[in-house]
Order: sequence, then structure tokens, then C-alpha cells
Amino acid sequence: MNYWLVKTEPETYSFDKLLSDKKTIWDGIRNYQARNYLKDMKKGDWVLVYHTGSAKEIYGIAKVMKPAFPDPADTEWFAIELAPVQKLKSAVPLTKIKTDTKLNSMVLLKNSRLSVQPVTTSEFDRIIELSEKH
Repeated sequence: MNYWLVKTEPETYSFDKLLSDKKTIWDGIRNYQARNYLKDMKKGDWVLVYHTGSAKEIYGIAKVMKPAFPDPADTEWFAIELAPVQKLKSAVPLTKIKTDTKLNSMVLLKNSRLSVQPVTTSEFDRIIELSEKH
């Protein structure tokens, strides 16, 4: 299993909305590097859901239910299907991630504009640990 992070504006589509919807098509990605990461996602991979905008925090965990398929709006791009796993005990804010030395290599900090990105197992585990400490 691999781990990933996807970004969303909570005003547009929040993790709480994903919880109520039970699943969603994650589409509309129009960046080549992010598209390549979508294509690398496999069924069963876990995904950290990061709220952008004013929130700037990792809010929940989702699971890839259907790997990359053509984006319904533009078949030159890709989408995946996600389902919620759980809301984190406490959201992990970007400010906490930036100051944690165990997370200083996260793609989130190195390429902050990338909307789909890989996360290492140790980074994923550390985010979970931080969410349980609050």
C-alpha cells in the first residue's frame, strides 16, 4: 500500500462532505505531475485529505476505491474514486507540519502548490501520531 495527500478547498468539497457522500470522484486535476501521481494510485492506497485556503490542515483519511480512469470532464486527464476512512482525532495544521523535524522532507513543504502528492509511510504515521496528541 502507498500513501498520498490530496488538497481541496473545504468551501468547495470538504472532508465532512466526503463523509456524508460516502464516496466521490476526485477529478478536475489539471497539472501534469499531479496527473502522473493519480495514475500511480492503486485501489486500497490511503490518502490524507488536506484542506487548503484559510484552514491549511490535514483533516482526514480517505481510501482509493477505484484507480485512475479518464476524467469525465476531459478524457485527456484522469480521476480516481475516493471513500472516507476516518476523520482525524484533531486536524494537523500546516504550522505544526512545518515545525516537526520528522516531516521536513514532505512534498507538501517542498512543492506547496501540487494538489496530489506522495507521502512516505513514516510521514503518514507521524501525521496520525500528531493528530492523536491534540
